[in-house]
Amino acid sequence: MGLFAKIFGKQAKEGTIQMSNVKLAVIYYSSTGTNYKMANAAAQAAREAGADVKVLKVPELAPEEAIASNPSWKAHVEETRNVPTATAADIEWADAIIFSVPTRFGNVPSQMKQFLDTMGGLWAQGKTVNKVVSAMTSAQNPHGGQEATILSIYTSMYHWGAIVVAPGYTDQVVFGAGGNPYGTSATAVEDGSIDEATTAAIKHQANRVVTVASWVKKGQA
Repeated sequence: MGLFAKIFGKQAKEGTIQMSNVKLAVIYYSSTGTNYKMANAAAQAAREAGADVKVLKVPELAPEEAIASNPSWKAHVEETRNVPTATAADIEWADAIIFSVPTRFGNVPSQMKQFLDTMGGLWAQGKTVNKVVSAMTSAQNPHGGQEATILSIYTSMYHWGAIVVAPGYTDQVVFGAGGNPYGTSATAVEDGSIDEATTAAIKHQANRVVTVASWVKKGQA
């Protein structure tokens, strides 16, 4: 049996783990909708696995005039007006967190960076320790800084004392979506849609996160 066959075979067994007690927060930032759709795809997969899931956005920092100047951005803000905003209480509640953000010059958007920076109080209390975390991203082209953006998020997570769970090469669907082992990365299109290959990779990543979170939670019981 080859290396990938061994890995994929093991992953199939992981999917049978009971995950009904895992609490997952899917926290995203999206200007025109791609990462919102990615977040919802992850949430759907996690719910199907039995996890308790919240989909949450981080606060928008851009001025109203900037949003209004872009019809797609303005439409998405209106569309997601009722999506709850992430808070420190949501981080404390969650056993696992999936972050989804677009890349900004190979880095994390300022909206997500500010949110993470405001978690200092929670971190100082030790309440970010052993959270199981993973990240996803998007850009307008296949090599627009996706890996660097995900790694930037993970750098903060190491400071949190969190447990980073990347998809790695644990299923063939990772290759179908471009083969990013750090986290699913989508090539953004104008209407914010994501293709079937990307959706499959997101669902695999979400299942992997809640599976590992169930192991961690069981071990802490």
